[in-house]
Amino acid sequence: MGLICVFNGPNLNLLGTREPEIYGHDTLDDVESLCAEKCRILGHAMRFTQSNSEGDLVTWIQEARGKADGIVINPAAFTHTSIAIRDALAAFDGPFVEIHISNVHARESFRHHSYLSDIAAGVIVGCGVAGYGYAIDAVSRLIDKG
Repeated sequence: MGLICVFNGPNLNLLGTREPEIYGHDTLDDVESLCAEKCRILGHAMRFTQSNSEGDLVTWIQEARGKADGIVINPAAFTHTSIAIRDALAAFDGPFVEIHISNVHARESFRHHSYLSDIAAGVIVGCGVAGYGYAIDAVSRLIDKG
């Protein structure tokens, strides 16, 4: 049984109430339940966290080194701004999948660039919260390939 960390960036604590026309009505608790069930089915332990702080995310990614087998990360707005998160993920010794609930490429032009996508094992966008399950599936397969 491997450990998959699911890290969530700023404003995702507002899921269900923030711009539901973009992000839907599922809450972060709903996302956590979906991820926990997917990990259980696949035989993985899970750590699920959210922070509005870039430093927290960097620290969690660093702490995952040597402990977690893979990461699913929705860096939210930090996708487009954080070289620090990129550097932490580049130092992680397992696969990570970047996820976005909305299709960032169909939104404002500043959302089209990701500092993470080119080093990610995969990127899932625009599938709603179901994308978290797809990302866990992908990370699990990559872990199993070892």
